[in-house]
Amino acid sequence: MVRSVLAALLLGIVPVPLFTFQETIPSLEGFAIAPPAEMITIDQRLSASGVIILDMLGGQQIYGKQVEVQRPMASLTKLMTALIIVENHDLDEIVKVTKEAQQVGGNNVYLPVGEQFTVGDLLSALLISSANDAAYVLAVHHSETTEAFVGEMNQRAKSLGLKNTQYANPSGLDSVNQWSTPQDIAWLAKFVFSISEIKDRSEKRGMTIYSSGGQKITLVHTHALMHAETSVYAGKTGTTDGAKQCLLSLVRIDEKEYLVILMYSSDRYKDMRKVLDVLEGEPDLSYVSPERIQRNKKSKMNKKSISFASFFSFSSLI
Repeated sequence: MVRSVLAALLLGIVPVPLFTFQETIPSLEGFAIAPPAEMITIDQRLSASGVIILDMLGGQQIYGKQVEVQRPMASLTKLMTALIIVENHDLDEIVKVTKEAQQVGGNNVYLPVGEQFTVGDLLSALLISSANDAAYVLAVHHSETTEAFVGEMNQRAKSLGLKNTQYANPSGLDSVNQWSTPQDIAWLAKFVFSISEIKDRSEKRGMTIYSSGGQKITLVHTHALMHAETSVYAGKTGTTDGAKQCLLSLVRIDEKEYLVILMYSSDRYKDMRKVLDVLEGEPDLSYVSPERIQRNKKSKMNKKSISFASFFSFSSLI
């Protein structure tokens, strides 16, 4: 309940009464106010048709591209699924996997039928491996049917002020009745990543979960840039035929943090590398893989070594 009221206040849904002249106006002294963020320009072409980048400290948009256009959101849907579960359940609760979970399409971790897992472990499968079967099991555990759960998803979206978002299932499978915008997803992400139970899991590159019967499932994060030497430290992926490639990335560069949402991309990781070029202060770089950059650096160092060796060889002859 507290989180719901806080979210409403932050997004301006609940009206705040005005102070009268007789009342004492509270001072801002002692409050940290984020400095204005600088807008950025991305000159390189991005294949994503919907893009938004927020400065996480102040929540300010520093880049946008069709941020209010509705599109399919694929597994970025699971942010709302995770939010409802965390707000309403103890993570130590035990959940039994039913045979219906095997019928869920898309990306799964193949939860064994009849086995029992904690809500926390199923939440990890949802956020790390983007497991559709975990989304189904959690939704039914909460609401008994996915239809009832979807009703709660849409109600929660309204309470958060997400006016351009609608859900039709808890996993993100394509539906004509399911869509969102980069702006709505960014607002939702900024809120859900303030919750440690969600943020901590989204930062894990992988982990192993066990059922109460000892069944082992290995989870690997679906965000490829989290497995490379990049500034991305947390994220969420989404891929369907309708949504193409979607990507949410939390980026930490020096003392700054950014939230990047890419929707309807044909090459999300190439797009994200271009964004990182700009955020890291190298906007003039054309896209070059980190492996190639390292090879170029080594090549330059070798050439310098050869030049110095030649110089000293020549000097010895003088």
